[in-house]
Amino acid sequence: MANPVVKCNVANCTFWGEGNRCQADSILVEIDSHAERNYHMETGEEPYADALHRDAAKKSEETCCHTFREKE
Repeated sequence: MANPVVKCNVANCTFWGEGNRCQADSILVEIDSHAERNYHMETGEEPYADALHRDAAKKSEETCCHTFREKE
């Protein structure tokens, strides 16, 4: 199975790559009501077990990416 292409316009993220392609090994997307949660994700690691819950969003505007890490 080929890896999906994930586009991201947040150029100050550690995982941002040329052509607006996300270079992260794994990506955690959450619903906005959980936007302030901290999953203590480390670069290149899978989300911790507390991120393994299920929620529903009715449209993309109700979601956010928790994989973002600001470039140093």
